[in-house]
Amino acid sequence: MNDDIRKSLFDFILASEDITSFTKGLCFSDYLNNKMVQKAVEREFEIIGEALNRIKKIDSEILENISEYHRIIGFRNILIHGYDIVDEKLVWDATKKHLLILVNEIKRLI
Repeated sequence: MNDDIRKSLFDFILASEDITSFTKGLCFSDYLNNKMVQKAVEREFEIIGEALNRIKKIDSEILENISEYHRIIGFRNILIHGYDIVDEKLVWDATKKHLLILVNEIKRLI
């Protein structure tokens, strides 16, 4: 594994840790009422999607070990380009239901 891929994987892990930290102890209602946390979480998901996109450009075979990596990259694109149509419930669900699974997949690669 080359250094650029390794860096992107670590960026993924760091962004995931930040999301977990930002949302610790919050319920969905708390999340909805805190724009700063929403924007911080969205930014970290942008980083996660971009990290996977960069890996895809270098060696897309590595991403075959990451479930639904296409959707994660697409999610990043929605957050950046569709900023006015972001579904906060979708972001919350990604945070609470899917992030840990992805982190474990990434850690196996590292």
